[in-house]
Amino acid sequence: MKKHFIICYLLFIILPVFGQDLPLARIVDDSALRTGVKDTWLIESPARVVGRQSVMQTLPGGGRVELRVEASRDEFMVIFARELKISNGNGAASTIANSGGYFPGWAQGSWILTRRRDNGDAERIRIFLRSDPYTYVQFRPLGPDKCQMDVVLYEAYIARSVPLPVALERLYTMQLGEVLNLAGNRIPRRYFEPKPSDYREQRQLIAKIREQIKINKLEFADDGAIDQNGKYVYIRTGLEQKGRPGLNCSGFAKWLVDGILRPVTGERLEIPPLKARFGDRGSSFTDLWEEQRDPFFGLDWIRNLASQTWSKLLSPSFGSLEEIEVRNDPFSQMILRTRNNTVIYQYPGFLENAGYGVEGLLPLLYTLAIDEPGRFYLAAVNNEIGPPVTESNPRGQPRMRQYFHIAAFFPYFNENGVFHVAVFESAEETSIKDFRDRFPLSERRVDGELRLYPNGHYVNLVRLPVESVFAP
Repeated sequence: MKKHFIICYLLFIILPVFGQDLPLARIVDDSALRTGVKDTWLIESPARVVGRQSVMQTLPGGGRVELRVEASRDEFMVIFARELKISNGNGAASTIANSGGYFPGWAQGSWILTRRRDNGDAERIRIFLRSDPYTYVQFRPLGPDKCQMDVVLYEAYIARSVPLPVALERLYTMQLGEVLNLAGNRIPRRYFEPKPSDYREQRQLIAKIREQIKINKLEFADDGAIDQNGKYVYIRTGLEQKGRPGLNCSGFAKWLVDGILRPVTGERLEIPPLKARFGDRGSSFTDLWEEQRDPFFGLDWIRNLASQTWSKLLSPSFGSLEEIEVRNDPFSQMILRTRNNTVIYQYPGFLENAGYGVEGLLPLLYTLAIDEPGRFYLAAVNNEIGPPVTESNPRGQPRMRQYFHIAAFFPYFNENGVFHVAVFESAEETSIKDFRDRFPLSERRVDGELRLYPNGHYVNLVRLPVESVFAP
């Protein structure tokens, strides 16, 4: 198993608070440095390169680069690691005091060549266009006079194996601007140039939600919600709650939406309309179980919440299923990782009656944050539930897809352009890591080979507007 550098299989590491990145056109070029060390660092024999000590270089246009080698049993990497500027908390950026700087290998402009140790062949070049270890472009050989390009965002291939009419070795000394121009619009630049100012209201709304959770001392209670009169009731019966009141995941999603609508309409939403069937879902088979198992409750609930929100804030036409439901398919391949394995997975994208596989949720939220600033998302989690049909259980509780949980996702970029996802569910704030960890990948050994499989959990997403006032 090859060792993976820079990007490990564990996502969501805690990144330092660093200064805002530059637009792509203003990244200081290091091609002169690469040209100067090509013979001794990039094409020299593996044994000589692996034995080299790290050196520090200063670029003519400003900024420092640590040139170093990292090696595993099968491959080694020549890393031109840019210095990461750390924010001092008031918007200015500086180096890390008394530490000699911070050169993680994924700061904006960092450039990495990976080669095989046995024969020295180049395997790939990876360039970080943002100070983010999970967003990069990479180039792989494709014959003697061509290479192929990948664009990767949070383990998803936004572009995969795009052919370019130059040999990989030509990129060793090519300026970054030339590389980007060579790829043209096949590199979706917008995903590498977020505008932090576009997410000011998201950041404010998230802060207000956190504050209101504390002020209202929200707690979890099964089947709990707040009705249009402000009373804690049971969703199923509408009766007032007994004992310590609280909200379940559905009631909490309603609380979030009430906090957006109430300052505008002066009212909270009624509960019964939120349980009504919304749009096409299911089949004649699931129709038989609507009364007993209510398999689409979570889906109907979030669709009704989103529809009523847009209808009341704008007009009923904005509350249609076509407007509120997320059906974007920005990628079709992903990298799945565990400690023991890494595979390229054909991601199916949006599926009717299911939504998106949880394994693709994070890159989907990243692209949505860029493409739809000013939105947050309610997710209805679902999977096939129930014992398998057997002779002793021919039709008693058939296995079928059910929507069993609701969560709210707020993807945004902070003031320095660092991507985050705030997650709220069941009357508290959790995290995207907590959410993902509940649905781990499956590992199965088939014909002696360990293989990875998605867990079968899906999320159906609806979009809602971010508003400046929040008062549930």
